[in-house]
Amino acid sequence: MSNAISSAIRARRTTVLFDQDRDITDDQVNELIELATRAPTAFNLQNWRFIAVRTPEAKSRLRAVAWDQAKITEAPVTFIIVGQLADEKTLPARLKPAVDAGFMPPAMVDGWVAGAGSLYAGQPWRQRDEAVRSASFAAATLFYAAHEMGLGSGPMIGFDPEGVAQAFGLGADEVPVVLVAVGYGTPDNWPQKPRRPLSEVLSAV
Repeated sequence: MSNAISSAIRARRTTVLFDQDRDITDDQVNELIELATRAPTAFNLQNWRFIAVRTPEAKSRLRAVAWDQAKITEAPVTFIIVGQLADEKTLPARLKPAVDAGFMPPAMVDGWVAGAGSLYAGQPWRQRDEAVRSASFAAATLFYAAHEMGLGSGPMIGFDPEGVAQAFGLGADEVPVVLVAVGYGTPDNWPQKPRRPLSEVLSAV
């Protein structure tokens, strides 16, 4: 199997060293997030938000609550990938474009709202799990979007969630899930590290 997607999966590497002389454009930032939002979400909740940290002041603010990691200030942009607690009340608006496009029957919307309500309403742990899942899917899609654009990406989980939420005005229903630094990597970055063999991770039943 050899195509652009499988090649990208095999070639992508985590970038921790960035060329500080090369910036990225607003158009690149917009394209990265437009592609990230193509990731799947349960019920099409699209329960995420993305904060592009680009200015020196904002980078300094983020680095102060993210274990002083250098790539936050060295990369052109670090995205805060925010998951939003699953809420079935958002679904009518999120599903309307599918109805307007003609492939989702209008009567189906109420069923999806009811199904999501039975799964999430009054169950905060499930609401949070879905926020983390959705944001994680988006972050993974962002990695490969960056790779396709000739950019490197480096995820970070080393940060103070409450500090990030306070420093960047997150709502009570929002969870900072992961930070992703993006920019042009230097040649000194390691290649993708070897993975465990299938015999250790795959079971067929």
